[in-house]
Amino acid sequence: MKFCDLNLRIIFFLIFFTLILNTGCEKTDAPLKDPIPEIKPEDRLPQILVNTNGGNIVDEPKINAEITISKANVISYEGNIGIEIRGASSQSFPKKSYGFETRDSNNEDLNVSLLGFPEEEDWILYGPYSDKSLLRNMLIYDLSREIDMYASRSQFVELSINNLYKGVYVFMEKLKRDSDRIDINKLKIDENSGEDVTGGYILKIDKTAGTNLGEGYNELNSFPSAYEPINASLGQKINFLYEYPDAEDITTEQKTYISTYMSQFEDALTSDNFTDVNLGYSVFIDTQSFIDFFLLNELSNNVDGFRLSTFMHKDKNGKLKMGPIWDFNLAFGNADYCSGGETNVWAYKFNERCSNDFWLIPFWWDRLLQDSAFVTQLKERWSILRNSAFSESSILSKVDNYTNTLNKAGAIKDNFKTWNILTTYVWPNNYVGNTYDNENNYLKDWIKDRLVWMDNAINTL
Repeated sequence: MKFCDLNLRIIFFLIFFTLILNTGCEKTDAPLKDPIPEIKPEDRLPQILVNTNGGNIVDEPKINAEITISKANVISYEGNIGIEIRGASSQSFPKKSYGFETRDSNNEDLNVSLLGFPEEEDWILYGPYSDKSLLRNMLIYDLSREIDMYASRSQFVELSINNLYKGVYVFMEKLKRDSDRIDINKLKIDENSGEDVTGGYILKIDKTAGTNLGEGYNELNSFPSAYEPINASLGQKINFLYEYPDAEDITTEQKTYISTYMSQFEDALTSDNFTDVNLGYSVFIDTQSFIDFFLLNELSNNVDGFRLSTFMHKDKNGKLKMGPIWDFNLAFGNADYCSGGETNVWAYKFNERCSNDFWLIPFWWDRLLQDSAFVTQLKERWSILRNSAFSESSILSKVDNYTNTLNKAGAIKDNFKTWNILTTYVWPNNYVGNTYDNENNYLKDWIKDRLVWMDNAINTL
């Protein structure tokens, strides 16, 4: 055989083998997957970029940094800020929440409008972590404003710090005295008598924080209730922290006025004449605000409700009002202690279930529900809200709208790619789903069951 004939045979063989191989591949290859659709810039959440210029963000003091806020690739704000880590128990989470204040070129506080919110200098970036739905605070704040009870304006955003993506955050207003936030009189340091000293004040029942003077609860930062909480088994006390004016600025006369007012309210509430319109508790409180505050905490079975992150305020010549509400990340069934995950218990009965907890609930709510007039107003308000803001369809449509917005933005996927916690217990989860949809459906099913229980429980008060 000639050498050239052998080469031709080899070439023909290789061509034939290649044709067979290609034909086989065509038969066994899976169809090509549809390409992942590109997310349009206008569908993206607002992007917040923070640059600390190498500094580490800590829990006090605020460090200097720069912020850029954009939507659909258009920058809406650039400027200086001071930023710090915020929160109490949530500080143990790797996904931190932050408080920041906007500043001018000299690093002095600067009131600005961000993302369309009214001008201010103090802002919060809340990072939902244990709340794997990402929705709980947004939902309750929107419900509160819908029933005409101010709550922090909120907006989903995505946060990056020093070019590191941090996930889905909720950009929020910090609670403070302001004509567009807690709208009460600005109490000056020289207003210490007569009508001047009557307001405005903001108090809260909460854990002490770094901004409070001294250690723990003391006469510099708070005053105690004269009445022990119901079922207190360890001698626990209720303490009212000075929020506005804060512990550093409030005068002795102002402390005396507001502590005396609170004592008079509690004395009236415990008296035999507590239901009397001229002598009882209604002389001191705005009953409607107490009812709405009660219903928001009960609707969500807020395990921290009434005992932590509990704000109240009093304007000049006005009565004590409850609110604004704050911090519901453990509500709507997201707590595995003290029946926080149940749909069939009263939140205000926390003390009966967990009498050893350090932070208990004031006696107020048990006593108020002993007044038939208060109960009648409560039932009427619930009935009105169940046919409007608190209807099942209205609440669930909010949940669906939030979810659609986050999905359309690709934010849910990106968040849990960064924080791979789906299927993992994160304190204090009452439920751990395998997917985000599981978490979302758990929230919606929990709400449905809670509404049914609440209808019956309120009707039988």
